[in-house]
Amino acid sequence: MRMNIDPLAYPKGVPLAVSFLQKKLNQLKKIPLIVAIDGHSSSGKSTLARDLSSVLELKHLDSGAMYRAVTLYFLDNQIDHNNPEEVTSALADIRIDLKKMDGQMRTFLNGSDVEKEIRTPRIAAVVSEVSTISSVRRFLVDLQQKLGRNKSVVMDGRDIGTVVFPTAEIKFFLTASMDVRTRRRLEELKAKGLEVTIEEVRYNLQKRDKIDSSRKDSPLTQAKDAIVLDTSDLDRSGQLTKALEIMIKKLCSP
Repeated sequence: MRMNIDPLAYPKGVPLAVSFLQKKLNQLKKIPLIVAIDGHSSSGKSTLARDLSSVLELKHLDSGAMYRAVTLYFLDNQIDHNNPEEVTSALADIRIDLKKMDGQMRTFLNGSDVEKEIRTPRIAAVVSEVSTISSVRRFLVDLQQKLGRNKSVVMDGRDIGTVVFPTAEIKFFLTASMDVRTRRRLEELKAKGLEVTIEEVRYNLQKRDKIDSSRKDSPLTQAKDAIVLDTSDLDRSGQLTKALEIMIKKLCSP
């Protein structure tokens, strides 16, 4: 039986593959919840978060964008991120906002739209180092927790289910093979007109994995109650459908 689905409710190009999901979505939308999505770089965290946000009408908070914005401020203002005093002073001058524009969440740094700037290799090369700084993490975790107080958000990052929202109703941990992640990241950068080699992309991902997993403050770890979702063989539609199936099974009555 073919469903009558409002196309405005779903991300463009992402049809739901399982028909029974539609019957439960309205029930799922009524549940106050926080969805925490953690995982490795280019495993699909932000894409899944955006799609869940669209389908379930939740606010999408991209924690990675916040760390990238701080990194951009440090680089543009010649802040030595290895100098604790400079970092503390700089954080007092940083204001980060996430705003939805034309259906997409965009990152604003001190009033300026910096969405394009924070997605460049220049930022990617430094952001993992900046994210290890305890004062930066405390600054952003406090902001993230304030934004999630209304219990109607989906947030992706690396410590969302373990540190930012440890009591989140749903926790996903996304992963994918290094080959798949490298290809995805390379395609993303080339789509933005950036010229990089596959070797450079792979090196950057491996470097970020090592830094994220070994940092002393809030390392990338899987929460004990997180649901692992390997996206290596899932396209965007399959990833969204699988996540919704899991959420419906856990949160909705039969």
